[in-house]
Amino acid sequence: MISSQSTPVFQSLTKSLTTICNIPNESYSFEPPRQFSNYSKRLQLILNHFLRSPENHSTSSVQTALKGIENEINTSCEVLLVYRNKSRIYILINCQSLCGMLQDSGRAIAGWLALLDSAVSDHTNSDLRKKVLDLSRDMKQAQFRVTENEERVYCTLQKEVLVRPTTKAVESAIVMDLARALGIDKDNHAELEEQIKLLRNDISSSNSVAEKNILTSLERIFRSWAIEPNVGSRGFDVDFEDDAHFQPFKNFLCPLTKEVMKNPVVLESSQNYERTAIEYWFQRCLEDGREPTCPVTGQVLKSLEQKANIGLAGAIEEWVNRNVDIQIKSSVQYLNEDSPPVDCIERVLDNMYKVSEEHPSCRYKIRNAGVLTLIVEMLKNCSKSIDSHLRSKALMVMLNMSKDDESKLRMIDDGMTRLAIHSLIGSSEKEREYAVKLLLEFSSDEAYCSKVAAEKGALVFLSRMAGDLEHPSLSYLAEEVLKRVEKVEDNVQHLAAAGRFEPLLNRLCKGSDAIRIEMAFMVGKMTLTNTSKEQIGRQCSKELVDMLYKPEGRVESLQALYNLSTLDDNAAILVDSGVLVPLTDILFKNQDEVHDLKELALLIIANIVTKPGHWELASVNKEGFSMQSEAIVYSIMGLLAHASSKGQVAVLQILNGIASSPQASESVATHINSGGGIKMVIPFLGHPETGHRICAFKLLRILSEKLGQILANELRASNDFPLLKDKLLDTQYTDGERMEAACILANLPLTADEVESVLGTSLIGWTVAALKEYHHSSSGRTSRSTSLAVEGLLGLLLQFVRYHDPIIFAAVQEHWLMTVFRNQLSSSLQPRVKQRAALGLKYLSESGRTLITSLDLEPQPPRGLFSSLMYLCAKAPKAPLTCPIHSAPCEDDSQFCLLKSNCIKPLVDILYDEDTNVQITAVEALSTLLNDDTSYSLKQAVDELEKLGVTDVVIDLFKVVRTGELQERTIWMVEKILRVESETNQYSIDQTLVTALVEAFTHGNGNTKRHAQDALTNLKQLSVVSGRSHNQAQMRAIRR
Repeated sequence: MISSQSTPVFQSLTKSLTTICNIPNESYSFEPPRQFSNYSKRLQLILNHFLRSPENHSTSSVQTALKGIENEINTSCEVLLVYRNKSRIYILINCQSLCGMLQDSGRAIAGWLALLDSAVSDHTNSDLRKKVLDLSRDMKQAQFRVTENEERVYCTLQKEVLVRPTTKAVESAIVMDLARALGIDKDNHAELEEQIKLLRNDISSSNSVAEKNILTSLERIFRSWAIEPNVGSRGFDVDFEDDAHFQPFKNFLCPLTKEVMKNPVVLESSQNYERTAIEYWFQRCLEDGREPTCPVTGQVLKSLEQKANIGLAGAIEEWVNRNVDIQIKSSVQYLNEDSPPVDCIERVLDNMYKVSEEHPSCRYKIRNAGVLTLIVEMLKNCSKSIDSHLRSKALMVMLNMSKDDESKLRMIDDGMTRLAIHSLIGSSEKEREYAVKLLLEFSSDEAYCSKVAAEKGALVFLSRMAGDLEHPSLSYLAEEVLKRVEKVEDNVQHLAAAGRFEPLLNRLCKGSDAIRIEMAFMVGKMTLTNTSKEQIGRQCSKELVDMLYKPEGRVESLQALYNLSTLDDNAAILVDSGVLVPLTDILFKNQDEVHDLKELALLIIANIVTKPGHWELASVNKEGFSMQSEAIVYSIMGLLAHASSKGQVAVLQILNGIASSPQASESVATHINSGGGIKMVIPFLGHPETGHRICAFKLLRILSEKLGQILANELRASNDFPLLKDKLLDTQYTDGERMEAACILANLPLTADEVESVLGTSLIGWTVAALKEYHHSSSGRTSRSTSLAVEGLLGLLLQFVRYHDPIIFAAVQEHWLMTVFRNQLSSSLQPRVKQRAALGLKYLSESGRTLITSLDLEPQPPRGLFSSLMYLCAKAPKAPLTCPIHSAPCEDDSQFCLLKSNCIKPLVDILYDEDTNVQITAVEALSTLLNDDTSYSLKQAVDELEKLGVTDVVIDLFKVVRTGELQERTIWMVEKILRVESETNQYSIDQTLVTALVEAFTHGNGNTKRHAQDALTNLKQLSVVSGRSHNQAQMRAIRR
């Protein structure tokens, strides 16, 4: 028989049991491993007894039983090592699984013991058999369980896997439960911290997210719980003989919050807690599905009843009141000092905030002690030394105290409103936040809302904050304050002045007649931004127009509409609202209307028609007349004689506006003339009021462009030509008047005698000097007024250069007029300026050819009338050079030769201009270079233009122009160019040019056709033209 003791199974089993049994039970902190260790010791005794028995140990049943017991013991040994080596918190986290493993191993061992029992003889080993059966039964019935407290802690820890936010009270209760389960005193912070550190080491290599989350929660809970709040009164370093502050008794402190209780309650366990704290804990217990317990004792509570501990509450209140009195007295003492240190001010504010926040019933003490008044005075008197941080704390105190109605009234009376408004633009976000919260608290009272609105800058700051999207929380608070302010009727005007128009607009659109009149009055009197005018115009113009049809509110509506009409963009809005019909009714139909109403109506119409809009298409009365209708123009002019001074200006502005409209200018000018308007306006040129003169000058300038001859006749009849020149030269008048006068004189068709007698050649020098001054003052920036002035001054020069007078010729040379025109041509961007500059060059070039033609080839002594001509040409160099354009000597500084004065290139450049009139004038000026019909002179001129690149540009321009005046002017030059043989040879193969000439011959006017025919003849393409109507195929061939 082989001894079982020598088998590997028995040896391994013995070794494992020895390991388990050698560990003393005291080394285990939990009951399940001690319980299993006791069973293991009984098993060890049974095995030793079995080995000494005479039984056959080698049977298969014995070996199977021993093998099974060995496996379970080895598994249990690993579990017991976890209990012994791991941290107690780790075991609590896994207590259910560890107990389950021991339970499973115990039942399995019981089964194997039953198998071993079957191998033991009942006769020889009855005692052994009894021991085996007893142990098998006990292990089978054994219950390896955790305690109730361990079960609750296990449940709590498993819930912490979610890392939930919690309160101080719940954190304290969790720590108490955990300490009780660990067998540690709850106040032993060091041991609790050590256990958490051990847990961190235990799971450092773990991959379990749940375990790591539990560790994170426990660390956070412990850090928060370990912080000991300062429960004493925060007194200053000042000793008061009778009022020394004292610490609270221990039973004043809530075990969960560690702070003095405000509402102490007692549980069935006789433990006292702060009501809110214990309620938080009960709520957490119910959420976790565990029985509510008393955190201090761990007792499971049968009832959640909380009884108020009135006696304890009274004792606490007495303690609180005494400490509050000490703090308030200290605060008053420091605030009464002349210059208290900043750190002391901060401590005062912190104390007062804590008292007002934690003990609302003591707020009256702060108020009655005058602390609020002292804080307000401090903020007023020490505004420079107190930074945003301290102002924020002061506002926090005031915000808490504002929850007391009497304190709120005290603050308002002391001027806290203005200080809060000032803090709306504070440097820190906290200061702005508490300021707007304080105003929100104040604004719960309607009477106070009026005070907020009346404070300078309050609504502006609030509106700006409400629109600040970068700080949405502040924006929301400011918007809430404004909404409360808007509910008060008296605040509407203040809100509108701050750009908050919705209350006003709602009342104007939906209010009663009386309210609408009041709102219209406000709109008429307010100073509005352009954005505000547009907003009101878009939303309320129709309502304001409707009010014009009723006598009540007509004045207020007119004033509001006038205010809105001063914005350019509102012109179209007001026209669409139908404003012109009631306005003309006021002017022409309601004869009983007072002058003030008519004056307002005129001003509104003036603002509309002088701004871009579509008033030209709108009807102004029920008959469907428009503003430019003859009857309306006559009626408006009829008001000029009887209107007030402002009304006369408005009438002139209206006439200016409708006469300036591109759609209506022609007809309006005709109506003004036929209605005697020119005669009515001319007297206003000498009016003592500047506004009248400016409007009159502007209107006559507009009319001079359409009715120049008629206006000239009227001025001759009234002998007012000298007046225009006097206005032009008199520096006492505004620049606007003087330049309008220049434009009028420039537009009038003056005779040569009038140019000499009225204008005089001395005006040339003044005009040139004025042009230079405008050029230097503009610095490259050209406004509409500057362009108009330059246009008028150039027009004045044109009056001189269009006539061939020797005296004028001398002035031209003296003042370098061709250079002046050339410079304007190069520097200006305005089409009208370029057109007049090119026209001046044309006139001077024509005068130059006239001069050359009239002079003899031999120099004549300068005498008599032609001395000025000798100034131009007789100063020839010793070896004079013949000008290829004029076929005669020209001075290098000649002001009558486009070539010598370098004017050709600027003229060629504007051939590419977008304005057709500019192109036409440029072509006309360049055409003066080809006026000599002699073949030799023409060839010289064309050759020179070829060198300068002019011929190519002119021909290219002709190829692309359409039928019209520009084509007629251009083809004249083309025909001249093609008379030269070299040019004919060059362009004869240019099929694009041939096609353009054919099109001009086909579709042009008489002159164009004649020049096209001559050009085609020069190109030897005449057969194409003559045969075009008979042979279309031949025409297409030529084009190809």
